[in-house]
Amino acid sequence: MNKTYKNRSALLLIPAALLAFWSLVAESANTDAGQIEVATSAAIVGSELKKITLIQSAVERLDIQFGEIKMTASGQLTVPYSALWYDLQGKTWVFVNPQLRVFMRDPVEVESISAGLAFLTAGPAVGTKVVVIGVAELHGIESGVGH
Repeated sequence: MNKTYKNRSALLLIPAALLAFWSLVAESANTDAGQIEVATSAAIVGSELKKITLIQSAVERLDIQFGEIKMTASGQLTVPYSALWYDLQGKTWVFVNPQLRVFMRDPVEVESISAGLAFLTAGPAVGTKVVVIGVAELHGIESGVGH
């Protein structure tokens, strides 16, 4: 084995070692200080969906930002394109914000997308607050990624 190959192998191990180290530090901090619950995810009865509740510092850290469902002059619903979430079955969703720090997925049907807007044939009511930044993080919380 030449010297160059050995050095490259060692470099590949560094990120894995750092990740393991920081995982232990985080685990130790959670154990020593008492784990702080930043989000709860509760099933919605009669549905596959969950209601996510975040503590205020989690909302700030994730930099959750909002848009809303609007209606064009011709009566078509629109939502910022960045609010859309596509699941593995190809269904399209938005995360609505019905209460302070509470988020839930709501289905939408997209007719077309243009100039940063999704034009909908079905979705939440006009004026409904939707998440436009933090969508992927909310989905991760909902699906239990990282827990």
